Amino acid sequence: MDSFRIFGGKKLKGEIIPQGAKNEALQIISATLLTSDKITINNIPDIKDVMMLIELLKELGVKVEKNSKNSFSFSSNKINLSFLNSSTFFEKASKIRGSIMLVGPLLARFKIASFPKPGGDKIGRRRIDTHLNGLKELGAEFSYNNKNYSYKISTKKLKGKYILLDEASVTGTANIIMASVLAEGITTIYNAACEPYIQQLCSMLIKMGANIQGIGSNLLTISGVKKLNGATHTILPDMIEIGSWIGLAAMTKSEIRIKNVSWENLGQIPNTFRKLGIKILKEGDDMIIPSHNDGYEISNYIDGSILTISDAPWPGFSPDLISIVLVVATQARGSILVHQKMFESRLFFVDKLIDMGAKIILSDPHRASVIGLDFKSELKATVMSSPDIRAGIALLIAALSANGTSVIQNVEQIDRGYENIVKRLNQLGAEIERI
Repeated sequence: MDSFRIFGGKKLKGEIIPQGAKNEALQIISATLLTSDKITINNIPDIKDVMMLIELLKELGVKVEKNSKNSFSFSSNKINLSFLNSSTFFEKASKIRGSIMLVGPLLARFKIASFPKPGGDKIGRRRIDTHLNGLKELGAEFSYNNKNYSYKISTKKLKGKYILLDEASVTGTANIIMASVLAEGITTIYNAACEPYIQQLCSMLIKMGANIQGIGSNLLTISGVKKLNGATHTILPDMIEIGSWIGLAAMTKSEIRIKNVSWENLGQIPNTFRKLGIKILKEGDDMIIPSHNDGYEISNYIDGSILTISDAPWPGFSPDLISIVLVVATQARGSILVHQKMFESRLFFVDKLIDMGAKIILSDPHRASVIGLDFKSELKATVMSSPDIRAGIALLIAALSANGTSVIQNVEQIDRGYENIVKRLNQLGAEIERI
């Protein structure tokens, strides 16, 4: 397995273009199965999870053309459904959580689907009940195979229905939307996720001929159509990567311009980082993080109580950025409580930050109190391992801010979510080697 050797303590400078959004890409690429016509998707991030999903579609019979570096066309007119029962399919699909996004489109168009127990990050329980219960409401039937830990799903006919989701799951909402667009009658989804990536999926489906009302709200009304057509779609910049670069700039006291961030789709991200004392400037659609030579100070609440930052469904703060907030807080002036509500194993990486000299108290699997060092005590370089994508990038930011040479192992986790990260950061003045 690859590792990164990081020579920390260097100031960075320059501009960086955020990659296409990973979470949107997984949904949008899966949606290409809903039509036999050609779908062109631009700004696809060249990262492991996305490329593995594309390879999976190829083996399923989808014709994939690479138009340019981040642009692909998909034609799903000759699908080999028998592949869904093969050991190859289960082996490859189990490695990426995004493979579950294939279920809705396959069920809608071919009335049959299967998927293994989903893979991905080991960040605690990630229920699939919302997916399955929603599809069941539409008329799907399930069976579970104990031998290969897989699900088989089929239906005679999907029929629209009122569905109240038990949680505002992004992937669950996406799967139900994709199944509903070709279902008979009207489907109403209440407590739907309303992330920009869901809005993007709905927008593309409308371009394909779907009838969807209520985009951007938690109440979606979908009138089923007989057939969907081809379309062209451009993926949004990855808001999690943008948040990562904000944290990187602050921790390394660097001036960084983040290009074309799509401000209107960033939600709480800029203001949350501003609460940590980070200056964020807007220039057109670019974001500028000036050099924080005097550090940054965490704000308190109006009544003087300690700031708490927690995750929540959109338009709340993304759980994927909690790890970044935590590492940035280690060098702030002041104290903060970080509350990761959605995943119970995501904060366990803090022991590595403590080894580097950070002052953190892990109260339980969900909460950590951070006492900022205000750069008066620098983080120490060390050897560590990346447990998941977002913890990995947080540890990389910590290593870049620390004086000395750090090594991060298991960087395949980082590669799953960040495109060509070594080259892009080295162009800003970082010194990172892949070993």
